[in-house]
Amino acid sequence: MPRAKITALGCYVPPRVLTNFDLEKMVETSNEWILERTGIVTRHIASPDVATSDMAVEAAKQALAKRGIEAATLDAIIVCTVTPDMLFPSTACLVQDRIGAKGAWGFDLVAACSGFVYGLTTAAHLVGSGSHQRVLVIGSDTMSRIINYKDRATCVLFGDGAGAMLIEPVEDGENTGFIGFMNEVDGSGGEYLKMPAGGSRMPASRSTVEQDLHYVHQDGQQVFRYAVKKMYETCRDLLQRHNLSVDDIAMMIPHQANRRIITAVAERLGMPPERVLINIDKYGNTTAATIPLATQDAVEQGKIKKGDLVLFAAVGAGFTVGANLWRWSMDS
Repeated sequence: MPRAKITALGCYVPPRVLTNFDLEKMVETSNEWILERTGIVTRHIASPDVATSDMAVEAAKQALAKRGIEAATLDAIIVCTVTPDMLFPSTACLVQDRIGAKGAWGFDLVAACSGFVYGLTTAAHLVGSGSHQRVLVIGSDTMSRIINYKDRATCVLFGDGAGAMLIEPVEDGENTGFIGFMNEVDGSGGEYLKMPAGGSRMPASRSTVEQDLHYVHQDGQQVFRYAVKKMYETCRDLLQRHNLSVDDIAMMIPHQANRRIITAVAERLGMPPERVLINIDKYGNTTAATIPLATQDAVEQGKIKKGDLVLFAAVGAGFTVGANLWRWSMDS
């Protein structure tokens, strides 16, 4: 069976920047408080006329242009998001039409901050089965639409953005590509990070809107503890499964939720700081877009090169947990 590899990467963030000093004027907080607790300095915010599919399309176009191929050659599109344009049709359908991927099928994947890792896992297996030649994985979230900017515990954390990776089979004799994954869910943590209303359990009504139930609700301490524990355990176990150590990893690219979470996980793993990509200061938590955005920075900064082992890891609402190992296949 063919093994899958990453052949192109494209990202997009909206031009408007929201700084910590801007937030000081909106809610009771301070630049120092935000920076100390999260590591975030700025985040990008989509304009009112820009939706999740719009950002996804821009990221997709970038990835396709870098690969030098037409969208019509795609076999499938996976859009990882918790902020779809609408519940149906899927955002993948909207993206497929906009980019002209006439031969592709697709779907939305809802796994919150673990979404992109789950998308990569799925795409790697679609290609690895031999049934697909080109699968585009897109992480796109417009978190600003579901954030209460009166809630200082959540409004400082999130930004908007999108990223896409193209997955294709490795060529004969090529020692790169997908190595393995470890994903899991723990639904007992569902209460700690959620958007309560808008689904079949609690349909939209005047009451749900008045109670701010269409915004993100989070128990920060519970999420922090779980994220550190499970991201560490999942990375450790995935490395052990493949007889690897942290010394073999050229770059760890974790989900960007909180600088303290990332540094705590890296310390437990024994991963040197210079081999852990952190860019949360620029973008905040863009949910499914953080890993492609961070990967783009790693590539542009020369931190990963062809043949390097790269470890992706994330924990998200659900709880969802995921880690992927890839041997990098793109030239710098």
